[in-house]
Amino acid sequence: MESIIWSSKLITQKPTLQLRLTMETSTPSKHSTIDPPPTKRHRTNAPTKEISEQSMNTNGQGNNIDDQNKILDPIATHVLVRAEDWAAAYRDATPYPHGVIRDFCKHGFLDEILNELKQNTKVKFKETDLFRFYQSIDLGNLKDGSELANKMPCLVKLKNAVYSAQYRAFIEKITGLEEGTLTDEVDCAANCHAKGCHLLCHDDVIGTRKVSYIIYLTDPDPIWEDKDGGRLELYEAQIENTTSGESGEKAGQRFVPGALPVKTIVPAFNSMAYFVVEPGVSFHSVQEVFCDRPRLSIQGWYHAKGCPSKIENATLQRLKSLGKGEDTEGEFQPMETETTSTCNEEFGLDDETNPLTRKDSEFLMQYINPAYLSEESMKEIRLRFEEESSVKLRHFLIDEWSARCKEACIKEDERDELGNDRPALDYDVGSNDDWKVIGPAHKQRFLEYTKEGPPVGSYRSCAHAGEYLHQVRRTLFESPSFGRWLGWISSLGFPLGHRGRIRRFRPGLDYTVAHYGILTTHSVLDATLCFCAGNGDQCCFDEGTNELIGSDDDAVWESGDVGGFECYIAADESGEDQGPDAEYDEEDDTKLLSVSASDNTLSLVYRDPGTMRFVKYVGIGAPSSRWDIALEYDVKSNEDSDDENSATEKAN
Repeated sequence: MESIIWSSKLITQKPTLQLRLTMETSTPSKHSTIDPPPTKRHRTNAPTKEISEQSMNTNGQGNNIDDQNKILDPIATHVLVRAEDWAAAYRDATPYPHGVIRDFCKHGFLDEILNELKQNTKVKFKETDLFRFYQSIDLGNLKDGSELANKMPCLVKLKNAVYSAQYRAFIEKITGLEEGTLTDEVDCAANCHAKGCHLLCHDDVIGTRKVSYIIYLTDPDPIWEDKDGGRLELYEAQIENTTSGESGEKAGQRFVPGALPVKTIVPAFNSMAYFVVEPGVSFHSVQEVFCDRPRLSIQGWYHAKGCPSKIENATLQRLKSLGKGEDTEGEFQPMETETTSTCNEEFGLDDETNPLTRKDSEFLMQYINPAYLSEESMKEIRLRFEEESSVKLRHFLIDEWSARCKEACIKEDERDELGNDRPALDYDVGSNDDWKVIGPAHKQRFLEYTKEGPPVGSYRSCAHAGEYLHQVRRTLFESPSFGRWLGWISSLGFPLGHRGRIRRFRPGLDYTVAHYGILTTHSVLDATLCFCAGNGDQCCFDEGTNELIGSDDDAVWESGDVGGFECYIAADESGEDQGPDAEYDEEDDTKLLSVSASDNTLSLVYRDPGTMRFVKYVGIGAPSSRWDIALEYDVKSNEDSDDENSATEKAN
């Protein structure tokens, strides 16, 4: 049993990476060296209204700029004189007002800044459920006259220019803000999105932030294209009807982003994108970088004197204030059984007797690896689960089922040209009448199999991946025989009900985010059966070479570098305000329970009401989509038993 049972373990904090910004020459991981083939699809977008120095007819207007405004010297002369044009383009932009200024700095100036950054700074790796990127210098700490500032005179000039009173007034004018709205607070940093880096959907509302801007430093030779990734993605706000937790009662309405972006902006060198930060409106994300060139930028914010109105509608506040059960998958459905009311009495939590009848065993052997059905192995699984509250069972289904499920899943990945470093350029890829895109994007994005109806009969009748997974869910996971097996090996008793989804996480597109809405009101048993590329074997770690030993695909998934792993993290329910940096706190990573994607592997996790979970964004370097049957079982928790015992004692 040791070769196929894996106990849960705590994920360890990734070491801080100190990398020079000259990442163009860095050597990629051995698991991500496949060159992407020429793209066959390009996503088209309505162009943002842009005005460049080359496209305008200046007629000497640049000479009207006050020569005494030396502080604005880094900025190209055409930028300031066309304020009315920028303002008009900004107002007309969709899905919400935003702008892009091309040729932002004078010719050659950003080249000097790139030089300074490469020679004088290092980058620190940062990763949470929301993002993965490298952060360089915080310009707020770059003080005039300091030793570092003296080594980076151009960067200091740019910082002083964009936060000067003159330029803040210009930003207020082109974004329609009242004069004097923006303060002189400096809040910006140099960021590097290397291959695989990303930033998921959010609205940027933290504290007093008022205007968000990005100055792109991406290498212009060759010109950055859609196939390179790293685009700024903008989302349209939609009305979402909310419920008050697991009761299902209506609680009101709020604005959330759609599941897919409606517009994207290529990070062109020497351009500046900007927009007013507004709760429930300014939804955006940074697409994964697909190419080996780094996406370099200076990202920052202008601040106001106070917080914006309706800050309670901001994505960060929403993710932390949702009621328990608000985003669960609906009501539990009762388990199919002839003796539901007596099942828990037939084998209690302390019962050591195998509850499976001969009929149960015969049925389960049509699906489950016989290694997990023997009395000896069931006892070992039970002991592991009692000790760890989780267990991972590899090669769970018999070959007849697992081979067909995997073959169907891989076939659809090949049809959709996903995985193995192929750029994900079509946000709707894989969606159809049976597979629906699930959002909203600030919480999640994946495909869900939504076709209803009874199972088709046997695997011989299945034609597509969704049908295979639907068959396994309905026939096996909802059966009374499986309920008895699951209840005994977990020591939790026969499940009272079940709910869940069949999901597909596509490389370069899909994820879920930890948030309070997925907290449950009582403990549940998570049962997730995963299918993906690889053999589903446990990899060994070679301390000598510092590498995982196993099949390449298994090692890629287990490394975590391409995401796709499911994490469990304790929610902070103290109610204390953690400040504006709370969403960027990766120090809690050591508290996570990490379950890597592994083919034909069932993971069982006992989740209490204070635990959140998420599936990390799946990068294009993943060898396939992550497909899974993800169910929650309503079980009788130890707390329930204690309450009952307490009530009985009081009654006596």
